[in-house]
Amino acid sequence: MKKDRKAKGSSGEGPRPQYPIESVDNALRILLLLGEHSSIRLTDVSEYLGVASSTAHRLLAMLQYRGFVRQAASSRAYEPGPTLTTIAFAVLRQSDIRERLHPVLQRLSASLGETVHLGRLDRDTVTFVDSVESPRAVRVGSRLGMTMPAHCTSSGKALLSMLDDETLDALYPEEQLPGLTRKSITKRSTLLRQIAKVRRDGYATSEEESEEGVASVAIPLGEYGASRYALNVSAPRGRMTEQVRTEIADELRGVANEVAEYFL
Repeated sequence: MKKDRKAKGSSGEGPRPQYPIESVDNALRILLLLGEHSSIRLTDVSEYLGVASSTAHRLLAMLQYRGFVRQAASSRAYEPGPTLTTIAFAVLRQSDIRERLHPVLQRLSASLGETVHLGRLDRDTVTFVDSVESPRAVRVGSRLGMTMPAHCTSSGKALLSMLDDETLDALYPEEQLPGLTRKSITKRSTLLRQIAKVRRDGYATSEEESEEGVASVAIPLGEYGASRYALNVSAPRGRMTEQVRTEIADELRGVANEVAEYFL
């Protein structure tokens, strides 16, 4: 194996950091190298990184300690470990749920005439991992790929309702919360009251809490691949009457039951 050979992706996906940490970079390059080879030896790693065998051994020992690599008893070569496998399957499962639920989002958007999002909880934020925009000329735009504070969105509040009180206390230790609009929840006590209401009603709402002129309804779907997901229907505030909100919540409940039975 040549020392100057590059593993796939080793050039990076973003700008070079101002203060790179060489040991971290070398450990990540070893993982990239495992993406090209089913097994690697200590000498391979030493030559590839251009470091002493003792340095390569320390890097591999740490990766082995965390389960990213394991050493075959017979050949003493290093192979992908259980942690690396678990992460790979988790990513695949998350991709899988987007593919499996996308037709559900399409059906909801066609039925309700509004924009539909699939959101995932990431600690105290919600990341929108899939979206189908409303076919109407005046509509809420897709938030695909965006991450927002969970307490400022209906999806986030629906997702937070799935957590126990101890976890919520750890996520929100302070009373004051940052807001996105003048209608955002900015107090922990208010958020906890709304989460309690979501648990009773089975769905969450937002009125211009994340963006002015936008209202939404969301429902928790459950946990899949170690991640929690929620469905959200967003509409211009003027179209989100009380009757429309109730109709959306009813349809989302039906979809959540369907997803629980057939998808998750």
